[in-house]
Amino acid sequence: MPTKKAASTHIESALLEKRVFKPSKKFSDAAKIGSLAEYEKLYKASIKDPEKFFAQQAEELHWFKKWKKVMQWKAPFAQWFIGGKINASYNCLDRHLTSWRRNKAAIIWEGEFGDERTLTYQQLHREVCKAANMLRSLGVRSGDRVAIYMGMTPELTIAVLACARIGATHSVIFGGFSAEAIRDRVNDAEAKVIITSDGTFRRGGVIELKKHVDNALKAVSTDGISGCPTVEKVIVLKRTGTEVEMWQGRDFWWQELMNEASDKHDAVPLDSEHPLYILYTSGTTGKPKGIVHTTAGYLLGAYLTTKYIFDLKEDDIFWCTADVGWVTGHSYVIYGPLANGATVMMYEGAPNFPDFGRFWDIIERRKISVFYTAPTAIRAFIRAGDEFPKRHDLSSLRLLGTVGEPINPEAWMWYHKTIGGGRCPITDTWWQTETGAIMIAPIPGAIATKPGSATKPFFGIEPEVVSKEGIPVKANEGGFLIIRKPWPWMLRGIYKDPQRFEKQYFSEFPGIYFTGDGARRDKDGYFWIMGRVDDVINVSGHRIGTMEVESALVAFESVAEAAVVGRPDEIKGSALVAFVTLKSGSTGSEEVKMQLREHVAKEIGSFAKPDDIHFSDALPKTRSGKIMRRLLRELASTGNVKGDTTTLEDFSVLEKLRQVEEE
Repeated sequence: MPTKKAASTHIESALLEKRVFKPSKKFSDAAKIGSLAEYEKLYKASIKDPEKFFAQQAEELHWFKKWKKVMQWKAPFAQWFIGGKINASYNCLDRHLTSWRRNKAAIIWEGEFGDERTLTYQQLHREVCKAANMLRSLGVRSGDRVAIYMGMTPELTIAVLACARIGATHSVIFGGFSAEAIRDRVNDAEAKVIITSDGTFRRGGVIELKKHVDNALKAVSTDGISGCPTVEKVIVLKRTGTEVEMWQGRDFWWQELMNEASDKHDAVPLDSEHPLYILYTSGTTGKPKGIVHTTAGYLLGAYLTTKYIFDLKEDDIFWCTADVGWVTGHSYVIYGPLANGATVMMYEGAPNFPDFGRFWDIIERRKISVFYTAPTAIRAFIRAGDEFPKRHDLSSLRLLGTVGEPINPEAWMWYHKTIGGGRCPITDTWWQTETGAIMIAPIPGAIATKPGSATKPFFGIEPEVVSKEGIPVKANEGGFLIIRKPWPWMLRGIYKDPQRFEKQYFSEFPGIYFTGDGARRDKDGYFWIMGRVDDVINVSGHRIGTMEVESALVAFESVAEAAVVGRPDEIKGSALVAFVTLKSGSTGSEEVKMQLREHVAKEIGSFAKPDDIHFSDALPKTRSGKIMRRLLRELASTGNVKGDTTTLEDFSVLEKLRQVEEE
């Protein structure tokens, strides 16, 4: 049976979701939006007449030519600011050079081994202009696609903004992908040029990026395509000094080309619907989807959400810990903060190198004021122990954020108390690669927060929780999360596959965007995201959200992290399988398994008790920190993993889990 301490944890966990944390008067008084009434007034206006609202907001950006029509919608295809001419790179750089911001730090960068650089807006502009001219010298023109496969260095940001400057559509490929994954993405995008590095540092070692690119360029795919036939040139940044093979006529050193390039370049006026980037995300079919975002609408979304949801101040130092290989890095490392003229912290390495104090050390030394990270990272920090953050002065922080998956209330409270000192509002953000920017999140000076809830929608966003038949459900009833109306920063399609785009997102509820997530809305209108619908498992007729079971498990005193998946069961239809990582000093046993099952029964009900519980030192994750539940489902169902593992951070984790399964 659970201990008395664990029993008290049950009660505390059950009460956490009911707690409400209001922003302090000091925070609200200084905030851009400082009251619930002000938020509600703006939100109602944005829903009543979204075209008028977004037209007013878009005036804050720089336009070479103003639009003729705000929006055109013929489901599932949207266009925004039709006829307008704009450039994302210009909005992130040039427009800041006419004020004191030209000498303001745009990027503060730190390498894993402590090397550092700071680029002002003026310096970053100069480097981006040179990179734009470098691309032009290699024959890249507006409309071409450029693949970028680099580590987290300033040159990654420079490459992205250089593409945007000349109208080349960038496709950033996460630095953890394999050669085969690179090949598939490059070929789908039909990229003309690849920008990469000799390598990047990670946990004290080197990831050989150029070698992966070389292998991609000569790999033969399952459909018989040899290498990447559309690639003409490869640009290589010298970062680690790793010896690489350079192919004459194809491969060029970044530094040499940049030394030859002019630092004068006029940004190209582009149509508002010009494709800004393609970003590949996993699909249920196994074939990655190339999500297309266009220039004006996406830029407006990144700009507005950064401005209001992070309540940006001129003296803020903003740190989003995401890799630019993911959409969070696109929107909240590059486009959103820089369009607002903010100072961005950028870090190359792992959060636990040389130990789990690295993030807190950076916050103390760099005086970070806004910190945005993933729940999985937070839970890893919890497991590592409070001694790491307690060694550092975190008083510069004024606002915290979470992204990537729902955060369990216990992790929320730890983040609030241990990192935020009880004074920092937490903006728990829900959004997707497809949505482009944040959709549901608290405006920190206006909306009281509840641990585990993304709270209320951003301006112009009209979400709803509905039944399978599309009928709105009652308060606190679970259902499917949809977005009723188009918004400026929504995806414009799946690259070269309009049929898949329509089927994937607009067929479940015809003409309405289906997020693929389950959710509920409480009596206060707060949204609680329950995770992917395919993570809602039917067990003996009960629909059980795996996130809910995971949250219950993590509430147990000795559990650091948990992932719950389903496996086929002849009697129940599906059975719940839990993979559990215990806190340091705790040991897994049959007794602990029994305690965990009883704990879940008390938290949710006996029907939600996991059928199988496996203890593991670690769970399979991507380098961005997301638990790869798909792999766990395969392991739980078949005892083996055959699916794509290219984004896996540590391959040894899978082998250890296989051994656990066999025991």
